[in-house]
Amino acid sequence: MTNSELAILTLVNEQPRHGYEIEQVLDERGFREWTELGFSSIYYLLKKLEQRGWVESRAEQIENRPSRRVYQLTAAGAAALRLAVKQALSEPKPGGADFLLGLANLPLLSPAEIETAIRGYRACLADKLAGLQGKRDGAPDRLPFHAGVMFDLSLARLQAELDWTKGFLDRIKTSKKDPQEKP
Repeated sequence: MTNSELAILTLVNEQPRHGYEIEQVLDERGFREWTELGFSSIYYLLKKLEQRGWVESRAEQIENRPSRRVYQLTAAGAAALRLAVKQALSEPKPGGADFLLGLANLPLLSPAEIETAIRGYRACLADKLAGLQGKRDGAPDRLPFHAGVMFDLSLARLQAELDWTKGFLDRIKTSKKDPQEKP
């Protein structure tokens, strides 16, 4: 199961939801920090999950508005979700593959290029951290416990990566030799 499918099943498990509400909650809880789930993907994934029998939908009529589809978890979806959650919590998966591949290719760049790239990466991390902290601070009373701890973990990871990049930049600066050379 992809992390995008898991995210949608998670929200539909909490309560029946329509696609736009899923979009709002994804944004409110910072899911976009770790899933590749665009607005247009939500409906595609809901249809896919419905075809698998993991969610079912019904039309809901709202006064003076077009009807909308509301999705809820099925028994098969609940079983699949439980299994995916157990796996997600017990089996680490590699993350940040692009960045790690960049590190694997440091010898292709000059020390100045490396420093510039890492400074840019660090600035992006700082922006993400500030944005996520703003979302976390803006909704503490509305967030369920599990959403709060997700924010906390994401914030801690971003801070740890910021700390790592600072140390890496310090190593580049203080190194008397080319950082590409073997020790």
